[in-house]
Amino acid sequence: MTEAPQPNSTFSRPTFFILTGIPGLAGVQAWLTLVFGPMYLLSLLGNGALLAVMQTDSTLHQPMFLLLATLAATDLSLATSVAPGLLAVLWLGPRPVPYTAYLVQMFFVHALTAVESGVLLAMACDRAAAVGRPLHYPILVTKARVGYAALALVLKAVAIVVPFPLLVARFEHFQAQTIHHVYCAHMAVVELVVGDTGANNLYGLVLSLAVSGIDILGITGSYGLIAHTVLQLPTREARAKAFGTCSSHICVILAFYVPGLFSYLTHRFGRHTIPKPVHILLSNIYLLLSPALNPLIYGAHTKQIRDRLLEIFTVKKSQF
Repeated sequence: MTEAPQPNSTFSRPTFFILTGIPGLAGVQAWLTLVFGPMYLLSLLGNGALLAVMQTDSTLHQPMFLLLATLAATDLSLATSVAPGLLAVLWLGPRPVPYTAYLVQMFFVHALTAVESGVLLAMACDRAAAVGRPLHYPILVTKARVGYAALALVLKAVAIVVPFPLLVARFEHFQAQTIHHVYCAHMAVVELVVGDTGANNLYGLVLSLAVSGIDILGITGSYGLIAHTVLQLPTREARAKAFGTCSSHICVILAFYVPGLFSYLTHRFGRHTIPKPVHILLSNIYLLLSPALNPLIYGAHTKQIRDRLLEIFTVKKSQF
């Protein structure tokens, strides 16, 4: 393993970085592939199955399911941008990553998490319109508007995340080429920079608060409107049915934001009290848990998708 550099040693901009894995867990980190490997496999199979079902079944070509397809495509992309390299480091040990490839992966990880957060907000607004204005829902939420919303989310993510690699690329000197991490994380490379990283730290903080904070406020407001509408319904059965249409989305929100907020808070405020391996494990769980769970949640809770999947497997079973 590469020795730690002396405090006064610096390196010119390297052609590559070396990802070493999780510090302190070199002897056992290969076993973590038994955790993150199945999570990635679930992401591939689950989101791939959702996209295939929604592509082949014309009855699912509705705004709500188009938003779900956008979420599945984002989950699939996010997991694939992280998991292959992560599993390679855990299983095979330290590996070199070209400097440009590091910045590219950093961009995609942050951009896709921003897109996912925006899709969850769009889905919350969709549920608020369906519950609060059921008669006007077909007019308010159309397939064209869903398409424009998805495009806007992608463009917004690109615009706000592009500064991340640019802020790193402006530095010419680093303390080392060795990065104690399993994927190309922004703060992991910023910690090695020789120079003033105040702009990087400030932009990371502002971006986290602006993107996740605004989206969480929007989701909270949407569910506030839903709760206000549902509580005015006359019967318990009607209230339970209305809340039931939102149960899948609530589970997905919790799967995405709870690990994300916990990872963010421990990194920002527990850097000196919580061991670094815990930070890295939390960030891995944040990026891979939601893509693995989302298709299971929607496959189990959404009747149209569940019935279609059961129909497909029943037909295939009868053929053997």
